[in-house]
Amino acid sequence: MTELDDLDRRLLRALVADATATAGELARRFGYSQPVIWRRIRRLQDAGVIAGRRVDLDHARLGFGVSVFLGVKLATKGRVSLEDFERAASAIPEVQMVEHVLGLYDYRLRVVARDLADFERVLRRRIMTLPGVGDVEANVLLSEERLPGPLG
Repeated sequence: MTELDDLDRRLLRALVADATATAGELARRFGYSQPVIWRRIRRLQDAGVIAGRRVDLDHARLGFGVSVFLGVKLATKGRVSLEDFERAASAIPEVQMVEHVLGLYDYRLRVVARDLADFERVLRRRIMTLPGVGDVEANVLLSEERLPGPLG
């Protein structure tokens, strides 16, 4: 586990809120020099605390008004079955996330669609034909609030 001080936590909170923030902007915001901030960010990256930076898309503005979380239970289990399922599920453009989980289901998928009719098409023609699929449970996302996480 990497030890974090107050500046590290403030930097992480700021980068979670806006991954495009530059070291210069963060230096001005927190009252440090740009090289100090850059070295801190680099140290957090080298330690694996910052695993990467990403862009969050607004699916609704892109025409995908429906988000559904699917619980998928595989009919057969084994290393090859899991790998085949993961590879095939990841290749479907509407599947935004594939998580291997422990519990009632083997996988949790986040699927986006233009509307419910489009989701039904994706479910019938793509998801249900994936290798090893047994039971599927769908939960339609009604609203979402992104929280800052354990750093407050």
